[in-house]
Amino acid sequence: MSSRSDQLQAKDRRYLWHPYTQMHDYGGRELLLVERAAGTRLYDYQGRAYYDTISSWWCIVHGHNHPTIKARIQAQLERLDQVLLAGVSHEPAILLAEQLVNLTPAPLSKVFFSDNGSTACEVAVKMSLQYWRQSGRPDRQGLLALERGYHGDTIGTMSLGGVPEFHQAFRHLMFDSFRAPAPDCYRCPAGKRPPAEDAAGGGSAGCDYQCLAPLAALLAEHGEQIAAFILEPRILATGGMIVYPAEWLRRAVVLARQYGVHVIFDEVASGFGRTGAMFALESAGVVPDFLCLSKGLTGGCLPLAATLTSDEVYAAFYADYRENKTFFHGHTFSGNPLAAAAALGSLQVFGEEKTFDTLPQKVQHLRARMERFRELPWVGDLRGLGMIAALELVKNRQTKEPFAWAERVGWPIYLAGLRQGLLLRPLGNVIYLWLPLSVTLAEIDEISERMWRVLSDPANIVGFGNG
Repeated sequence: MSSRSDQLQAKDRRYLWHPYTQMHDYGGRELLLVERAAGTRLYDYQGRAYYDTISSWWCIVHGHNHPTIKARIQAQLERLDQVLLAGVSHEPAILLAEQLVNLTPAPLSKVFFSDNGSTACEVAVKMSLQYWRQSGRPDRQGLLALERGYHGDTIGTMSLGGVPEFHQAFRHLMFDSFRAPAPDCYRCPAGKRPPAEDAAGGGSAGCDYQCLAPLAALLAEHGEQIAAFILEPRILATGGMIVYPAEWLRRAVVLARQYGVHVIFDEVASGFGRTGAMFALESAGVVPDFLCLSKGLTGGCLPLAATLTSDEVYAAFYADYRENKTFFHGHTFSGNPLAAAAALGSLQVFGEEKTFDTLPQKVQHLRARMERFRELPWVGDLRGLGMIAALELVKNRQTKEPFAWAERVGWPIYLAGLRQGLLLRPLGNVIYLWLPLSVTLAEIDEISERMWRVLSDPANIVGFGNG
């Protein structure tokens, strides 16, 4: 009789369609079948352990199965599992909204719950557009985003994203939006050396942020017709783990504000400690008009999202019903009690375990452990922010020639990672770590050593060995 694992693998092939996965890859190959998880590790049905180096798509914050979060969910389950949030309320949603407002800077003061990152961003966009219509500026209908920015997979958020490899099949459905070049210090169009971030977030003398010129020109021409500018602060995640300076972010916000354009920060991925602070916006000392949160909001346990905005925006919707200014948007599981309880548990862990007291040491240790990867001939760039570290692989370090998409440089690395007990998920030519904040110094040592075994072996690198 076949094992339980074999039975599940067979049923998986028969019934299940996985996201962002070419199923042909698994026509004759078993996928990683996870039976349980604890801390930073996943365990398969044979008991083999794998470090979850990408926090299960960037959402696990305090490690898997944290007892505090589980206890909050279990206690809530005894009282209330689900209730609509339209015209009804409940304690976990109220208390979570209060804590989120207290954690974020003024003037962010109102919280609108949804259930995933894409919808958190769409909520912000729709609020901005309706705000301008109800504030006497219906001509402000344009939306501005960064090239290779990514804000989700709905038609609306795809229209604001810039990852054509993902979205080309749906281009005919997407609406037009304004696009500005994203900052990319490794591939600087002006050929400048990357700014050296100091304590205040300033740049080196070698860079005066010429890369902002296209954004400035675009706003000068169209700024009065643009409702909102959406961007990921400090790191373009899905677009290639592109880390950019705090000063660029500061200047970009100033430019947008000169034309009255709303600023939307998509911190779905970067929020809740990933960049070394609770929110990435803190490193630049700027505050958006809308802040979008998800992923780590519940510590990675349950789906939940939030869009924060100001009293000024809220006031544009606060009117007699007959004026038809209601924000007609909602989701069945908006502010779900169990998910809100999980989020309260995650915030409780931050306080009880004093996560930010130990985080600087972990960030420094991770950065130091990654330095030796620079010597590998196929590593063109090493970049990082907080508990995120990324390596961009290239064919030629001098010319920065990338591997072609069809060469699929990440696939043999992913497979080699599994053999080393690592769950890696390369983004094209970028191999990255997105570690839970609970990771220990010893685990950072072990993860980086296993990653070295994978990436230092030419057999795992397309074009350099047998890949």
